Amino acid sequence: MTAPLHVVILAAGQGSRMKSRLPKVLHVIAGTPMVHHVMATARKLGAEGLHLVIGHGGDQVQSATSGDGIHWVWQREQLGTGHAVAQALP
Repeated sequence: MTAPLHVVILAAGQGSRMKSRLPKVLHVIAGTPMVHHVMATARKLGAEGLHLVIGHGGDQVQSATSGDGIHWVWQREQLGTGHAVAQALP
């Protein structure tokens, strides 16, 4: 028996190098926000749970993203990638 697959998607970044007020993960690639491509791939892999770590522009990310199995994780302080993953562990 295999353990259920859970995917942590890091979506809290500011995207300062993109020079945009739009959260990085909401930038459109091929007509779809970047984060939606990642979520679709996770679902194709059979992910039972999607854990989106949000921070900068988190309200916008929540508004633009929906679906069953999404668990929202706020990263209030952005202290790096390892910290972001640690926020999803509980």
